[in-house]
Amino acid sequence: MIGRDAIAIVAAAPERVRNNDAHYPYRQDSDFHYLTGFPEPAAVLALIPGRGHGEVILFCRERDAERERWDGPRAGTAGAVARYGADDAFPIEDIDDILPGMIEGRARVYYHFGRDTDFDLKLIGWVNRVRARVRAGAVPPHEFVALGHLLHDLRLFKSRAELGTMRRSARIAAAAHLRAMRAVRPGMSEAQVEAELLHVFRSHHAVPAYEPIVGGGANACVLHYRANDATLADGDLLLVDAGAEFQCYASDITRTYPVNGRFNEAQRALYEVVLDAQHAAIAKARAGESWIAPHEAAVRAITRGLLRLGLLKGSLESNLKSEAYKAFYMHKTGHWLGLDVHDVGDYRVDGDYRELEPGMVMTIEPGLYVAPDAKGVDRRFRGIGIRIEDDVVVTTGEPEVITSDVPKDADEIERLMAR
Repeated sequence: MIGRDAIAIVAAAPERVRNNDAHYPYRQDSDFHYLTGFPEPAAVLALIPGRGHGEVILFCRERDAERERWDGPRAGTAGAVARYGADDAFPIEDIDDILPGMIEGRARVYYHFGRDTDFDLKLIGWVNRVRARVRAGAVPPHEFVALGHLLHDLRLFKSRAELGTMRRSARIAAAAHLRAMRAVRPGMSEAQVEAELLHVFRSHHAVPAYEPIVGGGANACVLHYRANDATLADGDLLLVDAGAEFQCYASDITRTYPVNGRFNEAQRALYEVVLDAQHAAIAKARAGESWIAPHEAAVRAITRGLLRLGLLKGSLESNLKSEAYKAFYMHKTGHWLGLDVHDVGDYRVDGDYRELEPGMVMTIEPGLYVAPDAKGVDRRFRGIGIRIEDDVVVTTGEPEVITSDVPKDADEIERLMAR
């Protein structure tokens, strides 16, 4: 795709200091992982089409018994070739001497500018070293090209192996939600529910794909609630939005259920509206449909339900046209999913929403959020927040819901929580 006269350069994610000499848990750059599977920091990938001595070049740390005693084993240059499929590998300490020669003679450099300022400066320095030798016959690149457009369109379509990993991630997240659903009781704290999720994630060699949202009562109306420290009250609903990351691939599930195990009349009425909307949206997650089709189906179902319950007035079409539903449903119905929770890939192509194709993976997550102080709303509905989210693979036929292990039918939820 980049052509035989180009070079693509991708850097591993740097390590990040949390405070003093303690680091954040290391997580590899998604693009670097996609292209290499290499899990270590301080590494650089160069893809050089047509290079006689190998097209896939990895610069990485060498083996070091002293450092490995402190930080754990390294693959080293030999391991980069033997275990990670590089054609050739060099010590990262030698990159300043070697990579400029690989850049020389290449017409274009494909790279992610702006992602890491320090590495941007290094790359410019390597190119300038080639430019400084023009009089000696060196041929520097004449163009820098953003790598994201090509690479991220590749990432949008999941391979069979990727889908297998994502199904595993989804099963882990589903098990975590089931454990939390069975454990929740009035008087527990949101943090205790989060602990149930984390127990399952780590027991299955996964980590949270994002900060879990565990919001009881009116906290569920805060879309990105993060405190997770309130006490769960009898009679409230609990919204849990949590996904696992397994081998760098994310899952993303949301379920909403009663803290005491039984929906009251108002809660169930709103819940059924959201569930109907999700069913309508999933039915549109098919090859050949527009990306926006699931959202449009969800919006229509939600607006119809809000009219039926009296939260909106007027006709269905007039409310859709005025977007009156946004008072209670203010976000889109889904996003791409993969190595990132909000995964890469364009939603529009040439100004139009793109067509769904087999191999794409998306979330379907309609919701309703009735603020505690909502004006003109029946008091029974105030302070209720509901979201239902599943991960869906677009196939050549029926959509594949890979997170279906967690019940979402209201009666099924009550039966599970009664056990």
